Amino acid sequence: MTAGFGSGDGRPADAEPDDVGGPTAARPGPLPPRIEPYPGAQPTWSTPPAGGTVPSRPVPAPRADRPVPPNTGQWGTPSAAPYGPGAPTAAAGYPPAAPGFPVASGYPPPGGVQPLGAAGQPGWPGAPPPAVRPARRRWPAVLATLAIVVLAAVAGLQAYQLDRLGHRLADTDRRLAQAQDGDGARLDGLDQRTEALEKQAGAAFNPEAVASAVLPSVFRVRAGQFTGTAFAVGKPTSDGGTNLFTNFHVVEAVWDGGGREVFLERTSQRFPATIVKVDKANDVAHLRTSGKFTGLVTAPAAAKSGQQIVVVGAPLGLEDSVTTGVVSALRPAQGGAGPAIQFDAPINPGNSGGPVINGSKQVVGIATAKARNAEGIGLAVPIKVACDGFKIC
Repeated sequence: MTAGFGSGDGRPADAEPDDVGGPTAARPGPLPPRIEPYPGAQPTWSTPPAGGTVPSRPVPAPRADRPVPPNTGQWGTPSAAPYGPGAPTAAAGYPPAAPGFPVASGYPPPGGVQPLGAAGQPGWPGAPPPAVRPARRRWPAVLATLAIVVLAAVAGLQAYQLDRLGHRLADTDRRLAQAQDGDGARLDGLDQRTEALEKQAGAAFNPEAVASAVLPSVFRVRAGQFTGTAFAVGKPTSDGGTNLFTNFHVVEAVWDGGGREVFLERTSQRFPATIVKVDKANDVAHLRTSGKFTGLVTAPAAAKSGQQIVVVGAPLGLEDSVTTGVVSALRPAQGGAGPAIQFDAPINPGNSGGPVINGSKQVVGIATAKARNAEGIGLAVPIKVACDGFKIC
């Protein structure tokens, strides 16, 4: 279809002048655009309006100094010429479009009338460009996301490090426990070895230790004109006193003379003692004093040959004398005398009645005599004989 202005279409001669001035009879007036169906095109509207025309708004008369605005219909589309056969075409002498009136190339478009948008919408000639929406600032969200990612990474790294640290601590605890077990085993072994060494040391002969333990319980005895040795033994008496052993021949003169009192001397001190009972056959006498002294422990077993001994006494009145030796032999009773212990420790007059001590600081005998015209032959009464005879050990 074509649209245009015809040369024979003008206003009547009696038309009113326009708003610029002068009548408009001499100028051809604009005709409303006519719409013809394009050959082969279908109608734009499904049902034409009554009367065969599309209602349109009145179009003002064109002016030479301004373009004719597009005429739009009631539905926002260009108004159409009478609908149907006989509509004017360009061949009928329609004049061309007024200056400035937009006409689309290839008009009309395939399929019907080209709709024009409302003023101000894209596509309208001379319409302002669409408003550009300001870009939203997304960097705070990006920064927040990055911060979350960084924090998550740090938390994961710390969790991994804590896990490794836990494993290392567990390994360290396990190694410490194993080391402690090993140390405990070594300490147990050391304790056992220490105990064994202590036993060996206790079994080893130490005259110094023996003398230090025994001397406070050994005294010099003065009985009239004679001197000898006595030692405390056993537990204290019922009245708190102390029992002692010595040889009978040391106190024999006093006993035979009817006397019972003798004296115990140590350093510068002197203590009275009483002869309680004597055993002439075994040459043993029982003394008792009111003083409190520590009694020596007697050996539960008999002495053996080769056993090391210490003899403590006051030879020739020299108190706190110590000699050492070994048990030479055990002699059976002879000529009415009881059994005797032979030893090689040197003794002299004044040693009579002194204790013979083994390495365990126990009394094994009572020194009583030595062989004349010989060296290293001394005799002692077994302690068991004295204890059985007096019941004070």
